[in-house]
Amino acid sequence: MGLVCLLFASSCKDEPLNAECDIEQVILHTNHVDEVFFNKTDSAKSLLYTDNEAVFNVRRNAPLDGITLEFKITEGATIQRITEGDDFQADVPVSYRVTSQDGNWHRDYKITISPEPVHVVKSVIKYDFENFELDPQTKKYYIWHNERLDGTFGNEWATGNPGYKMSKSSALPDQYPTVPIDGMDGKALKLTTCDTGPFGAMANMRLAAGNFFLGEFDVSQALGNAMAATRFGVPFTLEPVKLSGYYQYQPGKKFQDKSGKEVVGRVDEGSIYAVMYRNHDAQGNPVRLRGDNVLTSPLIVALAKVKSLPATSQWTPFEVEFEYYEEIDKVLLANKGYNLAVVFSSSEEGASFQGAIGSCLLVDKVRLTCQTEE
Repeated sequence: MGLVCLLFASSCKDEPLNAECDIEQVILHTNHVDEVFFNKTDSAKSLLYTDNEAVFNVRRNAPLDGITLEFKITEGATIQRITEGDDFQADVPVSYRVTSQDGNWHRDYKITISPEPVHVVKSVIKYDFENFELDPQTKKYYIWHNERLDGTFGNEWATGNPGYKMSKSSALPDQYPTVPIDGMDGKALKLTTCDTGPFGAMANMRLAAGNFFLGEFDVSQALGNAMAATRFGVPFTLEPVKLSGYYQYQPGKKFQDKSGKEVVGRVDEGSIYAVMYRNHDAQGNPVRLRGDNVLTSPLIVALAKVKSLPATSQWTPFEVEFEYYEEIDKVLLANKGYNLAVVFSSSEEGASFQGAIGSCLLVDKVRLTCQTEE
């Protein structure tokens, strides 16, 4: 018995120290919660594995005195503030370093508190897709940045490109499902439904539709719960009226079901739509729509969906008005209680891994017309 205990103790002692060094969650504490946040749940930010920054969006004149941060980090890791001082200033990033338990690895993060900018009312928001770069971490695929109303840039556009990297790591950047191309003038989007190869077949995910949407893509969910990987929508404070733009579309030759079997006679279709929804449920819990409920959730208040995208090799206009299912709550709108998702996909059923490999949707000069404040 003594020998068994000794061996067990030795085994525990030899267990390697944790090499991970990630921030999993940041919680902002303040004595002025109602004056700082639009919603109390905004005080906590969960970070994806690929994130290296967290931005707390707060009210325009939020008091920043006495703010402290609470971090949830990987087991055994340590964290320290790199930026001098212990206070926070509006829109000034504060750097933190997380060091792994074994001391061999570290990651740097930036935490920013960003007050809402002076609201410049625009009746038409332009999406021209000009601001993109190769992903800074991998250099494997393209990412896009949205231009905010105040002229700065954000990271509100997302694609499934990080998931495709898992199945086709050898692909060049221009071989991914979502890439930039020359458009009507400047740049446009090219979304292509691609074969995911042997790895995708093993996971029963045989194709990846080219997609592009306002929201986030959580690559950690891509294999285990693909519908949860797409987190649609960002906070929005205007009332959308109409979605318009230009497209080209060519369906692939063979439509296949999830098992890879051809569905004879069926032609693939592209998809363009926008959804506005309440971003908290009846119990006050924050909500982000996913691939399996982005068009069906009872929290949806307005939808604009292009009914069909006939095949064409010429730039062709599309235009669709929002259908409202309930009246907008002006107070909730002003307090960022609604999210907006604008979504493009080369295969309408791509989220279910059904479509035609080679289907291609080009999109350019998208415009979101909103009601002008009086």
